[in-house]
Amino acid sequence: MKIRIKRRGQAIIVLVVISLFVSACAPAVTDVVPLPVTVTPSTVTETLEVYFTDPSSPHARDYEGGPAGTLAAAIDNALLSVDVAAYSLNLWSIRDALIHASQRGVLVRMVMESDNMQEPEVQDLLQAGIPVIGDRQESLMHDKFVIIDRTEVWTGSMNFTVAGAYRDNNNLVFVRSGQVAEDYLSEFEEMFTEDRFGAYSLFNTSSPELTVNRIPVEVYFSPEDGVAERLLELIGQAEESIYFMAFSLTSNDIGPAMLERAQAGITLSGVMDADQVDYGRGSEYDSFLQAGLDVRLDGNDALMHHKVIVIDRQIVVTGSYNFTASAEESNDENVVIIFDPKIAAAYLDEFQRIYDQAQVP
Repeated sequence: MKIRIKRRGQAIIVLVVISLFVSACAPAVTDVVPLPVTVTPSTVTETLEVYFTDPSSPHARDYEGGPAGTLAAAIDNALLSVDVAAYSLNLWSIRDALIHASQRGVLVRMVMESDNMQEPEVQDLLQAGIPVIGDRQESLMHDKFVIIDRTEVWTGSMNFTVAGAYRDNNNLVFVRSGQVAEDYLSEFEEMFTEDRFGAYSLFNTSSPELTVNRIPVEVYFSPEDGVAERLLELIGQAEESIYFMAFSLTSNDIGPAMLERAQAGITLSGVMDADQVDYGRGSEYDSFLQAGLDVRLDGNDALMHHKVIVIDRQIVVTGSYNFTASAEESNDENVVIIFDPKIAAAYLDEFQRIYDQAQVP
């Protein structure tokens, strides 16, 4: 699914259509290559779009289309630069799009989790002369974002892998905004140019609170920006409902905060990944169930990989950030918070689809 929101004057148009990433090997990069033109926020037509994977689609079974196809097409249209932060990458479509972009003169760079650099597709990028820098940290470089022409950002829960794009439940957010791109580019440069990952990250998000075509958006990076503090604030302010889709929810702060709001009388409903709960690694699932809350385990044989909270049907939290201590304290993560009822409605549609397929306790 894709939802696109554009605003012209006072009119709002909504279109919904079905549609369905070894440090030792990495070349050293010390200088940022300048772009031939400068793009300022005032020159960008701002857009916000949301996509969801659909593992049940025939296209998914054929490994075609979907959010991955849309992202590959966007890379194919890049004119100046493509900067990628990827936990993992083995999608042929993304690999090919990055190589083709580099071959036509687009500046292509990537940072990623070192443990996943031996993937053949990553080695293909290196052989094509694309610099790929690993984090070389015990913690994870868990970001999932692409910056195109320093004006567009693609992010969400989707790893740039075959499983992430076609088997798992994931979301992908497209934001065309010079300011949002600037924040993400600062984070990218910190890793790629300054070799700062995890605990060495700097607090340098210049515009954490901004608007995209009059839609309020907040941008955060972990561990430096204190994501959990902001999430606890939003959860504590919930007045009507909290719906969540959580691959992993083990935070000793976020889980109890949700429980407290539910006990105060708001609606709370969630779906959690069954495999993560079965691992028994401190999941909040049993606590929610014992409190009589409406929580289910997902019905996808692969992963229910979303990291989504929808508050009061108006606020959406998404990104790479699992609701865990490691995401808060040590991993490189990115989070976007969107304040818009129509975007929230799209995520609630996705929630309902996954909830209906989930296991009833």
